[in-house]
Amino acid sequence: MNESKICWGIDLGGTKIEGAVFQLEPELKIFSRLRLPTEQAKGYEHVLSQIKSLIHNLEEDSKLKVGKLGIGTPGTIDKLTGTIKNSNTLCLMGKPMDKDLSSLLGIPVAMANDANCFAYAETLYGAVKEHTRDAECVFGVIMGTGVGGGIVVHNKMLNGLHGIAGEWGHNTLVDEGPDCYCGRKGCVETFISGPATEKYYEKISGKKVKASEIYQLFLTGDNHAIATIERLIKYFGKALATIVNIIDPEYIVLGGGLGNLDILYTQGKEEIKKHLFNKDFNTQFLKPKLGDSAGVIGAGLL
Repeated sequence: MNESKICWGIDLGGTKIEGAVFQLEPELKIFSRLRLPTEQAKGYEHVLSQIKSLIHNLEEDSKLKVGKLGIGTPGTIDKLTGTIKNSNTLCLMGKPMDKDLSSLLGIPVAMANDANCFAYAETLYGAVKEHTRDAECVFGVIMGTGVGGGIVVHNKMLNGLHGIAGEWGHNTLVDEGPDCYCGRKGCVETFISGPATEKYYEKISGKKVKASEIYQLFLTGDNHAIATIERLIKYFGKALATIVNIIDPEYIVLGGGLGNLDILYTQGKEEIKKHLFNKDFNTQFLKPKLGDSAGVIGAGLL
């Protein structure tokens, strides 16, 4: 086996760290895929040690040796300071994580935003690849605990001058909307994320219910669930129309827990049309093909 052709990727989340060892050619083959809890409450150094432990476990499980590592993380590396910014995993903020990991592991480490990694993987080896190998522009959507996005142009990840390309989750949707962890009010994330959906349902029903269960209640005719999902669709359409008006993607891939809702592909798409500059809307909406492996595969591609 040519180990130079093997990819090592880490998908760092707020609650779990997932790692995978895989090859891409002649076909995608995963040799090992493991997880550990992030345990971010224990601090930055502990998160680094968890990643080191995960790499060790992957080496033992795959019988391979890591040579270089790609990592997808909440937030992004600031080009000026070399530290992480805009992360909802707060212990990472202001840390030179790629340099610290490289020093800790003794290997080169490349790092990018997790939503960018998702969009990159689905474009090159997932949903988009089934339609074309040369899409001009793809927008990858993450709708889960947070709301993020990644842009791929001509098969290249778009990072932007400040490393925030695709971060539609922190566009202001309503000026006097709910407080956001980023310090502003009314961000997209405060309306169409999983926690935002659950919070609204609780507000109008008095019951705490998970977002996935709210959708099932919607399908059975629960009035509070209907109001919650209709609100979600309304703000989804308004928020995503802004992205379509600016980058006009050929494909949009919907990821994250809420991205699984079938209604986004029908009523959600119709809601976007109401806010578009163009009367036609031919962008194709795709379901991810790599499942929850997309983030870690995109990281390995780095």
